[in-house]
Amino acid sequence: MSQQKKSENGGQGATSRAAAATALFHVLEKGESLSAALPHATGKLSDADKRLASAISYGVLRVLPSLNKLVGAKLDKPLKGKLKVLHYLLLVGAYQLYCLRIKDHAAVSATVEAARILGKRNHKGLVNGILRQLLREAPTADESQQRELPVDAMQNHPRWLFDAIQADHPQQASDILLENNAHPPMWLRVNRRFFNRDDYLRQLEDSGIAAEADTLAGDAIRLHSPVPVERLPGFDRGHASVQDRSAQLASDYLNVKASHRVLDCCAAPGGKLLHLLERNDFEQPVQAIDIDAKRLERVDENLERAGLSAIVHCADVAATGDWWDGEQFDRILLDAPCSATGVIRRHPDIKWLRRAEDINELAQLQNQILNSLWPLLKNGGELLYATCSILSQENQTQIESFLKQQSSASLIPIDEKQKTLQLLPGEHNGDGFFYARLKKVE
Repeated sequence: MSQQKKSENGGQGATSRAAAATALFHVLEKGESLSAALPHATGKLSDADKRLASAISYGVLRVLPSLNKLVGAKLDKPLKGKLKVLHYLLLVGAYQLYCLRIKDHAAVSATVEAARILGKRNHKGLVNGILRQLLREAPTADESQQRELPVDAMQNHPRWLFDAIQADHPQQASDILLENNAHPPMWLRVNRRFFNRDDYLRQLEDSGIAAEADTLAGDAIRLHSPVPVERLPGFDRGHASVQDRSAQLASDYLNVKASHRVLDCCAAPGGKLLHLLERNDFEQPVQAIDIDAKRLERVDENLERAGLSAIVHCADVAATGDWWDGEQFDRILLDAPCSATGVIRRHPDIKWLRRAEDINELAQLQNQILNSLWPLLKNGGELLYATCSILSQENQTQIESFLKQQSSASLIPIDEKQKTLQLLPGEHNGDGFFYARLKKVE
C-alpha cells in the first residue's frame, strides 16, 4: 500500500478527522460520491487539514472491509441512527493507527476530540476505549509508524465485483485487485500549442519536479511523486493539465483532421475535448455535449483556462432531436457512461456505490447511445467508443453486439496486433480503459 507523509498537526487536527468521518458517512449512508461529499465536509478547513481529511477518506474506502472487521469486533452492538457517524469516526481512527505515519497518541487524541466536533461529546469515552483496545492488540508498528493491516479475502472488494473481475480477467485478477487499492500516479498532458513535451520536462526539472515521458501517449508525462497543481509551471495558463495517460490515447485513436466536423459526447469534465483542441486547428467548431449541467461548468472553466472554445450543449446525447442541427459529423468521440471499474484506484468509492445490477443498465444505455449516434455519422466517418471500465459486458461484448445490429458498421483495428484495446489498471502505469474504433461503411 502506498503511504502518506507524516501529518504535522497530529492530535491538533481533530477537525480533519471529523470532516473525514462526515464525508464517509455521506458516501456510505447517503450514496454521495466522495468527490461531492469531501468539499462539503472540508469547506472551511485549512489546506493542510483538507489534505489530511482527503487522504484518510480515500484510504478508508480502499480498505473498508478490513477496517470494518477490526472495529466491528470491538463493538458490543452496531452503532445505528444518530450514532452511526461514530462508526465512521472509528474507521478513521483505525486507518490512522494502521496505515498512516502518524504517532499513535496523536491519532487517538485527535480522533477522540473529533467526536466532540461531531456533536457526540458524551461518546468520547467510547471512541477512546475502542481505539486504545485496537492499539493494544495491533501488531508492532514498523519504523515508519505503520502496521500490517489484515487483508480481506477478496482484497477489499464487494463480492459481485470480485467475481466479475475474476470472470473477465482470470489471469490478471489478483493484480487488478491490488492496483485498485493502490494510490495512482499523477499524469500530465502537455499543451503542444505552447511547448513540446521535452521542453516541458526541462521546466519540471528546473522546478525540482522529477518526471518521465510515456512511450505511447505523445503528450503524457508521469510525475514520480504527486505535487499540487500550483507547483506546475504554467498550469494556470493552460501549459499543462492533469489527465491519465490512458485517457490521452483518445486523441490518437479518433484520427481527426483540421477539416473534420467533430462531436465529443459525454464530454464533461472536458479533458479529451481540450486535448483535441490543443492538437488541432479545426476549421469548424468542435461540438461537445453532456447531460450534467454542473459538470459542464468544469468544461467551461477548462476551456477558459486554456484559451480555447467549442460549442457546448447541455442535453441528453441520445435525444438527438433536441440538439442536433441535422448536419452529419466526420468524427464522433463517445466517452460512454460506464461502471468506471478501471479508475477505482482514483475513486475508491466506486467499489461501494456501484451495484451488480448497474452493469446491465449501463450496457443498455451504452447500446442506446451508440444506435442513436450512428445516423449522425457521415458515410466513411469514424466513431471512437471509449469507457473507463474493465468489464467485458460494457466493452468487447458491447461492440460485438453493436456490429451485429448495424450492418453499416465495421471495426477498425487499433493496431496490427489487436482489434480493440483493453487496458487494465496499472498497465503502463495508467488507468483501466477500453477503446474501439468503428467506421461507417458506404
